Amino acid sequence: MDRLSLETLGRHLQSLRMARGWSLSGLAAAAGVAKSNLSRLEQGNGNPTLDTIWRLAVQLNVPFGNLVAPIRVPVGEEGVQVRLVDQGGDDPRVDAYWMSCAPNTTRMAEGHTPGSVESVTVISGELEAGVTGNSQYMRAGESHTFAADSPHLYRTQDAWATLLVTIVYQKGDQES
Repeated sequence: MDRLSLETLGRHLQSLRMARGWSLSGLAAAAGVAKSNLSRLEQGNGNPTLDTIWRLAVQLNVPFGNLVAPIRVPVGEEGVQVRLVDQGGDDPRVDAYWMSCAPNTTRMAEGHTPGSVESVTVISGELEAGVTGNSQYMRAGESHTFAADSPHLYRTQDAWATLLVTIVYQKGDQES
């Protein structure tokens, strides 16, 4: 992530934390992130992982998209890139993401907020996705919907995969 995007993410994260009355120590502990790492992130330094951003979003009770909305570049790590495409303003809240996965990549995702549901549509390539232990193999044009509040995975084989991912948050569960 470039410097400007990191600074934007840091300022936005800090404003959300403060608006919700969280101390730096409290949010770090609740999200399982080192206080020093959260401090660096809020200062626009560091290189946050997707899991770190997800855990912070869950603890702040906001969609992942709310943390990355001000950023115009994809967020990624280890062969996976994610970019927010759009956020709905209705209830239930729906976020849409473009995701790209490199060949031979396995991304293990933590569960999202309770009651959230994820739908994955493969745009190109092939991919296995879904709840750990109950995933589905898909090709271009195929979709799979699963409970996103449980650990889940995305796994490619020998080729790139491009996906459209939507997450529907439980009605009334997420703040703007």
